[in-house]
Amino acid sequence: MANTPQAKKRIRRNDRRAEVNGARVSRIRTFVKRVEAALDAGDKVAATAALAAAQPEMARGVAKGVFHKNTASRKFSRLTKRIAALG
Repeated sequence: MANTPQAKKRIRRNDRRAEVNGARVSRIRTFVKRVEAALDAGDKVAATAALAAAQPEMARGVAKGVFHKNTASRKFSRLTKRIAALG
């Protein structure tokens, strides 16, 4: 258990940040799932539009520190590759 006031404050802060970051990761996953759903349906136009919406969300996740830059880059690359394979 934390003893110092600063340690207690860090615990409170970490709990708040974990909630915000969890929501952010969940939001990004939702955007990625929309792309994957369009890919599974074979709808290239919808998949392209969904990817265009997902890309800024992934970039924002990187900027906010919830994803590593290479992780977002890898996910974006793989989704782009799957969309290109549809055509």
